[in-house]
Amino acid sequence: MFYKDRAKLTEEDRWYLDRYLGMDEELHRAYELKESYCCWFKQAKENGQAKIQETKQGLMDFYRKVEQEGIPEFVKAIRTFKNWQTEVLNSFLFGYSNGFLEGINNLTKVMKRNAFGFRNFLRARILLLHKYKKIGSHVG
Repeated sequence: MFYKDRAKLTEEDRWYLDRYLGMDEELHRAYELKESYCCWFKQAKENGQAKIQETKQGLMDFYRKVEQEGIPEFVKAIRTFKNWQTEVLNSFLFGYSNGFLEGINNLTKVMKRNAFGFRNFLRARILLLHKYKKIGSHVG
């Protein structure tokens, strides 16, 4: 229930959420920060290229909220966001993703783990798999 969007919670989920958030003030503040970030992210995705300045201002507002709350884990995460701010904002400007490449890398790592001890065989298997992936049959 902590991960779900607040609008998508059932009555039972809301009851549990209110109960747990009432037990710890820091948890409540952290949950509100999470909801604030999710709200900013949804708005940024909807704005896209059209309102990048508004997206950047929303991110700055989120930074201020985190600094006011002073929760160490969020402050550390914000430092990372600030270091990569240009890249984060560019992700809303351009529709490119490295997801496909990450998928290939993940598949290669899994094959590497499975082929432990068969190093000569592994390179050929990886190359064949990616070359003939569209056929649908397992080559090698």
